Amino acid sequence: MGLVLDVVARTALLPVLIAQAVSVRKKAMKLPEPPGARRGQLGDGPDLKLLIVGDSSAAGVGVETQQEALSGQVTTQLAGTYCVDWCLVARTGFTTRDTIRHLQGQNDKTYDVIVVALGVNDVTRLLPLGLWRKQVEQLAGLLRVQFGAQHICFSGVPPMGGFPLLPNPLRWVLGRHSIRLDQGLRRFVAAQPDCSYVALDLPLDQSAMAIDGFHPGAQVYAAWADRISAAIIERQSKDDLQQSGEIVSQVR
Repeated sequence: MGLVLDVVARTALLPVLIAQAVSVRKKAMKLPEPPGARRGQLGDGPDLKLLIVGDSSAAGVGVETQQEALSGQVTTQLAGTYCVDWCLVARTGFTTRDTIRHLQGQNDKTYDVIVVALGVNDVTRLLPLGLWRKQVEQLAGLLRVQFGAQHICFSGVPPMGGFPLLPNPLRWVLGRHSIRLDQGLRRFVAAQPDCSYVALDLPLDQSAMAIDGFHPGAQVYAAWADRISAAIIERQSKDDLQQSGEIVSQVR
């Protein structure tokens, strides 16, 4: 019923939504992807090969350097536990479909953990939930087969109903759709033993966001990185314990 009502509302509001979308595109600040390393190695401890893929938020738009962005903060936090060999593959404007096509042309290097940060550009295109689910499933399969992922950590779809840049009713429509895609992502991940989900229920007021009112600011990136790092460390610890138990069983 909720979907039907949303479709009816979108149809009735279509002229207003189109006008607002055009206005937002014209007025929105075009922030660049920040400079800095997109691959490297740091830390001490067991080896951990990490790949981060995604859109402009994964690429760090909204802060001054990659060190302040998601990749820089996640790798710095993980470096306290692991020797992290990491790579960032992200680009402004990427949808899930764009990411799949781009990764299909990459070298087949293997990774222990792959972080996925996508969804905003699928929401703005009002991608149907069924198609979104198929694309997420295709992406997960690609990450397993081509990149040997042992753990895929999916970030939730950002709650666009809280983005300061967006006017209503456009904010309401995109907010509702972002919730729908996020719920679909949660259901998909719950059925995948090798996947985990990190919620993005973070503060999105103007003070926490970048100056464009659309991308994360340093405060949001820091909190987001905390959650992703914690999810990776928790999962790796469980896997290590399981492997230790299997070895002990074999010895006995």
